[in-house]
Amino acid sequence: MGAVPEEITVKIWREANTIEIPQYATPGSAGVDLCSMKYCIIKPGELTLIPTGIRLAIPEGYEGQIRPRSGLALNQRIIIPNAPGTIDSDYRGEIMVMLLNMGTEPFSLSFGDRIAQLVFVPVARAKFEPVKELDQTKRGYGGFGSTGIR
Repeated sequence: MGAVPEEITVKIWREANTIEIPQYATPGSAGVDLCSMKYCIIKPGELTLIPTGIRLAIPEGYEGQIRPRSGLALNQRIIIPNAPGTIDSDYRGEIMVMLLNMGTEPFSLSFGDRIAQLVFVPVARAKFEPVKELDQTKRGYGGFGSTGIR
């Protein structure tokens, strides 16, 4: 049996009691599903901001990452263009999900449809140290595609 993941407490405010508290679908799920609180049709090429009806108090030292649902991306070509979207621990506004229709057909979204996943991740804060030069590595300045595809 694997190690039990760390559990954190996230306070949630719901716009209405009919909005369900996000749940993990399986014991091995990394994220909880976020649902749409809006009926709409997303036209091909259209970017839409979808409300979820929830606000969170994420503990300091963590962030919430909004990630795409693989089935929406594969089957309907609905993506989250800024994935992963970051929810900072001090943000208290409504969680919104940016959806983009990359398909050729309009996509109909209903109230309660699962539109994204939310994963909680520890955050390290950087302390920047100015230097005159950086240490050398084998890769060096090689970027975009410099390591090949195989």
